[in-house]
Amino acid sequence: MLLTGHEIIRQMKRGDIAISPYQPSCVNPNSYNYHLGSQLMTFSDPELLPGVEGNLQEIPQEGIELQPGKLYLGHTEEMLGSRRFASSLIGRSTLGRLGLWLQVTADLGHTGTYHRWTLEMKVVQPLRVYAGMPIGQICFWRVRGARNRYVGKYRGDMSVMQSRLL
Repeated sequence: MLLTGHEIIRQMKRGDIAISPYQPSCVNPNSYNYHLGSQLMTFSDPELLPGVEGNLQEIPQEGIELQPGKLYLGHTEEMLGSRRFASSLIGRSTLGRLGLWLQVTADLGHTGTYHRWTLEMKVVQPLRVYAGMPIGQICFWRVRGARNRYVGKYRGDMSVMQSRLL
């Protein structure tokens, strides 16, 4: 069952959902808008992934123009998660209509995660993005059955995290 915006607020007050920093204006009917963090990782040769170190850079004040055919890894400005609910990170339709593909594959946040999320980004046409801009939404889902907390290799991320496949 998907939580409504009112229920997200209620569960935050109970301590079962955490969003930091939190802005009341970012609550939607069934989600919360999150923002792009200050760093992007790019790769000189995406054909060599995984195993190639990415180039981590600060997003300048004037933003950065994403280009088609490249993979960009960003991160959420917020720390997001829940000890009680699973979550999904999805894009915003406003940016999708401009050609941004966000979190196409890794959109599931397991119960017990709380961190800055690495964002997978690709564009179909050049698109300028800025640190701090609203870029996606997080939804929270009730889980059924015994809860197991996520203990995988990406827990506790604080910045951009490239693949740990190798």
